[in-house]
Amino acid sequence: MQYKPFGKTGWDVSVIGLGTWNIGNQWGEIDDVTAYATIHAAIDNGMNLIDTADAYGIPYGLSEQRLGRAIGGMRHQLYLVSKVGNWGRRAGYALTYSHPDLVRLCIHASLGRLRTDYLDVSLCHESNLGDPTVYLEGFEQLVAEGSIRAYGISTNSLDVLKRFNRNGTCSVVQVDYSLLNRQPEADFLPYCQEHNIGVMVRGPLAKGVLSGRYDASSEFSDTVRQGWNEPGNARDKFLEQVQQVERLKEIVEPGQAMVTTALRYVISHAAVSTAIPGAKSPQQAATNAAAGDLLLSAEETNALATKVA
Repeated sequence: MQYKPFGKTGWDVSVIGLGTWNIGNQWGEIDDVTAYATIHAAIDNGMNLIDTADAYGIPYGLSEQRLGRAIGGMRHQLYLVSKVGNWGRRAGYALTYSHPDLVRLCIHASLGRLRTDYLDVSLCHESNLGDPTVYLEGFEQLVAEGSIRAYGISTNSLDVLKRFNRNGTCSVVQVDYSLLNRQPEADFLPYCQEHNIGVMVRGPLAKGVLSGRYDASSEFSDTVRQGWNEPGNARDKFLEQVQQVERLKEIVEPGQAMVTTALRYVISHAAVSTAIPGAKSPQQAATNAAAGDLLLSAEETNALATKVA
């Protein structure tokens, strides 16, 4: 596993981290034992950064709870990242984050579920945030009290990121970036480099499409991708990505080779600190981790980008 500087935090993080959205039953049910084994496999294979969120899981908070139980005495070997801002949203009872104390309340609840007294990074989970004042004030109070060490935002919008970084205090950003979504390369990632913001890549496998295992006949039963089954914008995007992957298959075998290549594509960008693919089994976690052993050359990344363009 290779490690990179994490923006202005001063920490070195594994170029492949573990995303825990998948262990909370939203991507299909898994049991506690499998969840714990997946987390342990990620750590055993060199991952030192684990990402979660208070809203991950059915029921809400399950991903944090499982993660907290699994890491036990390993907590201080790891960088824990969690997010705040989406509690209750998908169920139709979203909290209104109208005061810094509500941000603090949710972070304190996350600390309880994670069985720790601090987060290394807390991210705002409102990706289209207009006014960041409440989060900035809440996060600053949490830093002062020792509950978090650094903070940032999860967003695909450069305008949102710039507003959130208005005081130069945004240490980390999480952005959707993959071989099938190279939009951040234009302006978003250069801005992060200029301002020394640590970049976490979510969606590096495009919700599994970059495994090469899906086609137009594929059916999805998990709650995250069910919308791909029915006519509409989500299915249209899926079918477009399937065609991109078909072109990629001309130079990369589907399966483990494609997963490895897709992960190495994003972690090879100079602005990226870490990618956080999810996993639902120890074997999947180990496969993802192995991608962190090498970075691609400029020639290799250019060849891949050209093939899927």
